[in-house]
Amino acid sequence: MPTLDDVYRKFGDAAEAAQLLETELGTMLLLIRAADDGLITEPDPKRAYDLLATINRHTLGQLLKSLNNKTQSLDKLESLLSSALEERNRLYHSFYRQHNFRRNSADGRALMLKDLESIHDTLLKAYKAVMLLSGIDLDAAVEYKAPTRHLPI
Repeated sequence: MPTLDDVYRKFGDAAEAAQLLETELGTMLLLIRAADDGLITEPDPKRAYDLLATINRHTLGQLLKSLNNKTQSLDKLESLLSSALEERNRLYHSFYRQHNFRRNSADGRALMLKDLESIHDTLLKAYKAVMLLSGIDLDAAVEYKAPTRHLPI
């Protein structure tokens, strides 16, 4: 029987996945725009700060639109990213309104939790796919067991 704390915790997990996705897309856009502006070869801290500040104000939808204009690498992910955008917006703007009084019963909380798990899954799949474009396989990283070396005290 899920508790209200379980629902809130899963909401936080889904919100984290949405923010990770936004951050990675923002990083991609920053790299592209910095290269376009010549900031890689000729650093300009003021321009770089302004560029980052502008990108940080972008919503997920704005990031996707800006990246679609700058790169074709996201084309293969269009459907996945579109679903992620839809789920992110539903999470932040209407999840609790949609579920309303379900929070007051065990069966209602179970439905809410199932919905949040679906939202989280969609957002996490999109994040992992975008990370793969950056050369990072999160699934492989989880499976990798790095050797540990403890230094003497």
